[in-house]
Amino acid sequence: MTDTSNTRTADSAAPAPRRSRLHRLMRYIPLIAPVLLWAVPCGVLLYGGQHWPLPVTSAGTALFVLGLVVMPVAMMRGHGRRQQDRAAIVGDTLLGSSWILFTWSVLLGVLLRLALTLAGVGDGQDRARIVTWAVLDVTAVLLGWGYAEARRVPRVRRLDVQLPRLGAGLDGLRVALITDTHYGPLDRARWSERVCETVNSLEADLVCHTGDIADGTAERRRAQALPLGTVQATRARVYVTGNHEYYSEAQGWVDLMDELGWEPLRNRHLLLERGGDTLVVAGVDDVTAESSGLAGHRAHLAGALTGADPELPVLLLAHQPKFVDRAAAEGIDLQLSGHTHGGQIWPFHHLVRLDQPAVAGLSRHGARTLLYTSRGTGFWGPPFRVFAPSEITLLVLRSPHAPTSS
Repeated sequence: MTDTSNTRTADSAAPAPRRSRLHRLMRYIPLIAPVLLWAVPCGVLLYGGQHWPLPVTSAGTALFVLGLVVMPVAMMRGHGRRQQDRAAIVGDTLLGSSWILFTWSVLLGVLLRLALTLAGVGDGQDRARIVTWAVLDVTAVLLGWGYAEARRVPRVRRLDVQLPRLGAGLDGLRVALITDTHYGPLDRARWSERVCETVNSLEADLVCHTGDIADGTAERRRAQALPLGTVQATRARVYVTGNHEYYSEAQGWVDLMDELGWEPLRNRHLLLERGGDTLVVAGVDDVTAESSGLAGHRAHLAGALTGADPELPVLLLAHQPKFVDRAAAEGIDLQLSGHTHGGQIWPFHHLVRLDQPAVAGLSRHGARTLLYTSRGTGFWGPPFRVFAPSEITLLVLRSPHAPTSS
């Protein structure tokens, strides 16, 4: 008998150097990104041919260096072990501001300068200074507008969704969806109350929360979350965990939602019956649950559907859109998700697409499965939303078997 253990060890070890180099590179990204976010605007606005007086250049450079230093320190203090809310607010605000400034420094730094050159406007210094003021003006406008967009009560987005297997008795079923409320360092208790009032005005049969309730533990964010207990539904209120719950003692959030009268669908389902027809409403833990180390937490679709009649239509709650691959393989009719925030601050949605199959709206996956991805009800981190408005969603489920539309 030949001992192949050494061969297997050698084969399995062969890719290790490549993986370790990749891991080392990934560790540098948190160091490289802040430098780019602050250095690129600094170069475009101050050293792109403007020839500003020395005091202007010196003061501007000092501000960019200060931002580069303060932002990561504040974010580490705010989101790290210390969990200091004031530091988180400072760090998050600087992160959002630098992203917007970086984006428009690049876009206007190239496109506007090219347009001015082709139009023959001024000399090089004039064009450089025009670009600087344009970038600063656009950034200021977007910061003000983006902050107002993030802090307002979301508008209601309404749409009809036809499910071929939905029975006629369930035609017109009203499903309200909120997600990614992200209660956090900025106290939004009043905002939470107004969101819940808006949800109640929809008179929904089923109200769903697809996770990322807050950043912080249930004990710490309890006051902001308590209004969720006032949400009304004629049939049920259901909830599944998001990835941020697993950064903040997820079981505490499950327990609090249960206390507030919501039904946590942790890899289980309930039946919603009306007019002689039945809808399976199922939910799974977030895909990050298993790596959290919490006993019993994992995304287990087979467990969620155990005991359900396979002939019945299924509405599935799963926090991340990328779970739709598993949902489509099981023939799920409709998956509701959040997580993406629609990108939150344009053009970040292009990066979100690298990780998720959908960023916002209704999409089809496989022969049967529809996925609705909400842009989210709140915001994470930077208190800005730019070209990615928040939403409260009302989906009206439609059956092709109904004699008339209700």
